Amino acid sequence: MTIYFDNAATTRPCPEAVEAVARALTEEYGNPSSGCAPGRRAAAALREARESVAAAVGCDPGELLFTSGGTEGDNMAIRGAAFLQRHRYRHIITSEAEHDAVRKTCQQLQGQGYEVTFLKPDRSGAVSADEVMGALREDTGLISLMLVNNETGAVTDIAGISSAVRRANPNVIIHSDCVQALLKVPFTPRKLGADLVTVSSHKIHGPKGAGALYVRRGLRLPGIVTGGGQEGGVRPGTEPMPAILGFAAAARAGRATFAEDVGRMVDIKKYLMDKLAVEIPGIRFTGESRAPHILSISLPGHKSEVLMNLLDARGICVARSSACKKGARSHVLEAMGESAEIIDGAIRISLSRYSTVEEADIFIRELKAAAGTLRVKLR
Repeated sequence: MTIYFDNAATTRPCPEAVEAVARALTEEYGNPSSGCAPGRRAAAALREARESVAAAVGCDPGELLFTSGGTEGDNMAIRGAAFLQRHRYRHIITSEAEHDAVRKTCQQLQGQGYEVTFLKPDRSGAVSADEVMGALREDTGLISLMLVNNETGAVTDIAGISSAVRRANPNVIIHSDCVQALLKVPFTPRKLGADLVTVSSHKIHGPKGAGALYVRRGLRLPGIVTGGGQEGGVRPGTEPMPAILGFAAAARAGRATFAEDVGRMVDIKKYLMDKLAVEIPGIRFTGESRAPHILSISLPGHKSEVLMNLLDARGICVARSSACKKGARSHVLEAMGESAEIIDGAIRISLSRYSTVEEADIFIRELKAAAGTLRVKLR
């Protein structure tokens, strides 16, 4: 039996998504840009998929571009916005707690003559409006901050930040990475006050290889590659229909059970926190996770990679930090000012609609046993 608590890295595709992918590969395999009958059917399926994902994001279908995932979407948003603002507004605000798709892209832009302010998150793991306003300048052209942090589950008040920024400088373009928020934390781009929003398929039980970028109507985002006219010319290339149709199927399924799924994850997360605090003395909960599916814990004095290996041997999957870090230390916890002992003992637990209390009980039991084994060896 495998207990999968690494859903912030990726999720198990739901049956609806698997069926949609299979149908696209075996039946509806036409190119949506082709004028033949299979192509026309594919074009109709693409329109329907865009409507389904747009409904989940909370925007008009015409404001949604399909991408290959969150990383490409973040790059398209940040590089495109920086290019648009390049003549007058060459200052960018982001945070040290962002996903590397944002952080490293901004670092590259620094080498191209842009100035970037990397804000530190507070002890909760979020970035405050006061911090953003303190960094805002007359030449600020872009702000990029994630809604839900992928390592700690901290939620940043993007709506509050956007409102304050618009009053001070309406020319700023605001981007939010909402990859961990889609179908977990309620939002719409308009309520966030964001011009650009990134989401991804494989975080909501869809297939890998598909994502979407919301682009506010009226914002003419340039493409970062050249080619045909697909996706408004911003993201040219033949659309990956199996991945897109699987994404749409997962979005429809997730919307149908959204309240029930989130409620279950909230209950399991609280159950984990309550029992872990009793069963494992000295455990620390890092950050203030307001997202329903992510819980960051630390066992000071232990090594997280050793704990992970022991759990993995027992069929339990968790993470040390973001999957994209490939085992490296968490830059998010470092930015929050956590001690080396806390960071080195940190583990991320992330739930999904398929997680159960029974799995939580097994995880707690095995983590307690693993921690006890290590204490004995350390003696």
